[in-house]
Amino acid sequence: MGIVNITPDSFSDGGQFSQADLAVAHAITLAEEGADILDIGGESTRPNATPVSLQEELDRVIPVIETLVGAVNIPLSIDTYKPQVMQAAIDAGASIVNDVRALQEDGALQVVAKSNAGVCLMHMQGSPQTMQIDPQYTDVVKEVQQFLATRLQDCLDAGIAAERIMLDPGFGFGKTRAHNIMLIRELAQFTALKQPLLVGLSRKSVLGQMTGNDVDARLYASIAASVIATMKGASIVRVHDVKATVEALKVVGAIHG
Repeated sequence: MGIVNITPDSFSDGGQFSQADLAVAHAITLAEEGADILDIGGESTRPNATPVSLQEELDRVIPVIETLVGAVNIPLSIDTYKPQVMQAAIDAGASIVNDVRALQEDGALQVVAKSNAGVCLMHMQGSPQTMQIDPQYTDVVKEVQQFLATRLQDCLDAGIAAERIMLDPGFGFGKTRAHNIMLIRELAQFTALKQPLLVGLSRKSVLGQMTGNDVDARLYASIAASVIATMKGASIVRVHDVKATVEALKVVGAIHG
């Protein structure tokens, strides 16, 4: 899953692709580099991010989705928690909803249920404005797994077929360094939920904490994280550096299967 941030303030590439034409060009490049899915977002969810209005988010993402539908032959994902943006993106041609709030906003579950779109349900403790203040867990693996199992059942009960649902433990979303490391180590436990796992570790702060590198120097750490996640059961890795990750995973696939 290649990341297309149409935002001025994303933690890694904020502002680089904030204009629609730049975002489209970048997305096409990621597709050419081997991305299987393009994840398009118009609101940063980094720690302490400033929320954007509904109209501003729509203005950022919908023209890009409409252009990419005719320009690439891979699925488009909308990275949003707002049900109105989900609906508009699906209408424009997006086929996956990637929601950091796991369809908990009023109306979000219903939007996805009445569509044919796939959905990724992510765990987050708190909100982007509060999640890194002092995240607390008694057993982070068990608690995240229980949350995802509950949201999975809610989606099934709403009529969303199991084959449309992916799960994401939410690395960096209300987790300390220790919490993130524990989730990576125990990622295989999440395969018990019997749904595809999506992992997003690309360039994240936990990798900076491990290596001491700034966000623009975390390529090698990000590749290592994607390889480890894949070998522990992840079906999808959400990354900034598509070409490098694709090549690394080709080696994993050839040797590990």
